[in-house]
Amino acid sequence: MPAETEIEPVDDLAATATATPTGPSRLEEEGDIAADYLEELLDIADIDGDIDIEVRNGRTYISIVADEESEALRDLVGRDGEVLEALQELTRLSVLSATDTRSRLVLDIAGYRDRRQGVLLELARKAVEDLKDGAASVALPPMGAYERKIVHDAVAELGCLSESEGEGARRHIVVTAGQ
Repeated sequence: MPAETEIEPVDDLAATATATPTGPSRLEEEGDIAADYLEELLDIADIDGDIDIEVRNGRTYISIVADEESEALRDLVGRDGEVLEALQELTRLSVLSATDTRSRLVLDIAGYRDRRQGVLLELARKAVEDLKDGAASVALPPMGAYERKIVHDAVAELGCLSESEGEGARRHIVVTAGQ
């Protein structure tokens, strides 16, 4: 007859469930994977740049910066941020392949997103002014989801309503005064 092994009951399941993990959070891991991918890309392209990782508001933010303004980094942003958007998607795919989890990370290069946010806030302010001047609605130019979110938040803060319309590359915001 085999010897019996004694299994000790777990007395405090609540303590076990609330224990803090010892490793990095999922978002920190995501940032490390993205930074490694982008670092390799910069090395292949022979572009100088430092990579900063920040986790805030439930998202990982990755920035590529340089001490001096660089033509190569401007090229990585591209016209109207098109290359930046493509690199962000490739970086998200790199994270997905390493973690099997879809990433919502945001990539910025040479401060482009900060500058663009200022432009978007002004666009929202101007749309609200146009409504006050009598326009029934104001249609804004097409933009990506991240930029639309910035505009939606700004319009709401200014006391108006906004809605996304259109599909794909034509998706844009229409601002109205509401009721």
